[in-house]
Order: sequence, then structure tokens, then C-alpha cells
Amino acid sequence: MTELLPLFVNIFLKIFIILTPFFVLSAFLSLTKDESQSDRQKIARKVTLAVVVICFTLFLFGSYIFSLFGITLDAFRIGAGAILFLSAVSMIQGKAAVSAQAGKEDIAVVPLAIPITVGPGTIGALLVMGANYNNLTEKVIASAALLCAVLAVGGLLFVAGRLEKIIGQQGLTILTKLTGLFVSALAAQIFFTGLKNFLSL
Repeated sequence: MTELLPLFVNIFLKIFIILTPFFVLSAFLSLTKDESQSDRQKIARKVTLAVVVICFTLFLFGSYIFSLFGITLDAFRIGAGAILFLSAVSMIQGKAAVSAQAGKEDIAVVPLAIPITVGPGTIGALLVMGANYNNLTEKVIASAALLCAVLAVGGLLFVAGRLEKIIGQQGLTILTKLTGLFVSALAAQIFFTGLKNFLSL
């Protein structure tokens, strides 16, 4: 039991950071600036549900996707790490912006769930992480951590209006850039793990 808790915390933190919660929060506030508080909360619930479905599909069936296309895990690590790193650089440079005009109809799934919360880099990271855990116990712990991480991001969106008043737009920008730094470190780890294993074959 003592070994499972660190695994849970480790996976939770990784996925929470990879989901770029503060960039998502900033985009959410921008896209819902004309909505009432109750409408924002409805959209937040839809986003959370959509992200849960998308993330679990990728996380649980990643190994089957690799087998279907004949892609090795290490080759995918290299590609996913590179894409995730580019996403991190965009956040740090402040270029990962979103237009307030996007999605006039239902913005919960597109663009908020995909590609803002679950972008190409996040998809790659989830596929790699899901393929890493073959043991049933580890898979259950990882799934619980994934669910908690997504719910944590959803919780931030649910109280987005209050957070905006507390930390302001400048505070969100700073937190987004800090998140980008952590994401770049995770991306480098994924990339170089794949490269090391690929070269040792």
C-alpha cells in the first residue's frame, strides 16, 4: 500500500501538468466571457465529461493502437515528446492563444476539450503512459490518478470566475508559463527515454 500512494501521486501530478490546467483556464475564461456564471458551470461540466471520455479511451487502449499501426512504444515516445515540447514552448512564449470567436455553438467539446485541453502533445503522452502499465494494480491506480487529475482541472473551470477575480489575467499568464516549464521537462524526459531505448535496440 505504501508503494501505491507515491505511484498515484506521481501519475496524478504528471497528468495534471500535461493537461496544462492554467492555459485551459485562461482559454475557458476567454471563450465564455459573455456567458453567465450558471452557463459557465454547465460548460465546465461538459468539458470535464468530454475530457474524461477522451483521456480514458487514449489511456486504456493505447497499446492496441500501437499494435494496429505497427508503431513501437519508443518511437511514439520520441514523437510525443517532441510535440509536447513544442506545445510547452508555445505556452512559455505566450503564443498558445485562442480566439474568443472560436466555436459559436457548443464550445465544450471543440475547442475546449479538443484541442485545448487534450491537444496532440497530451494525446501522445497519454498513449505512452497507458502503454507503460501492464500490471492490473498499476493500471487501476493510474486510472484513478487520471480521473482525479481530470476532475481537478474540471474543478478549476467550475470556479473559473472566482479564480479570475483572485489572481487576475496577469496571474493566469504567469501560471501558464510556469506550467509550460514543467511540461517541457516532462516532454524532454519522454523524448530522451524513447531515444535511449530506441538506440539500444
